[in-house]
Amino acid sequence: MGWVSGLAIYFIIWWTSLFVILPLGQRSQADADDITLGTTHSAPAQHRMGRKLLQTTILACVVFAAFYVVTQVYGLSPDDFPKIIPGT
Repeated sequence: MGWVSGLAIYFIIWWTSLFVILPLGQRSQADADDITLGTTHSAPAQHRMGRKLLQTTILACVVFAAFYVVTQVYGLSPDDFPKIIPGT
């Protein structure tokens, strides 16, 4: 795997991890009893994006490291799995 391919795969893993991390630990404005006029009641009370980005980066690094070990060290690829649909 080249560095461009690795970077592209890491970006996909990072972006997917972001959607996993975003809802964790969120409190809505209705839960916090602090509703700002002009916003919906389900909007986050405190978004803490810096913390979310750091958590996303850590999770993406762990997942990418596991992906790298499985594909590059052990050499497992999609071709190693049995074909489910005949003729493919």
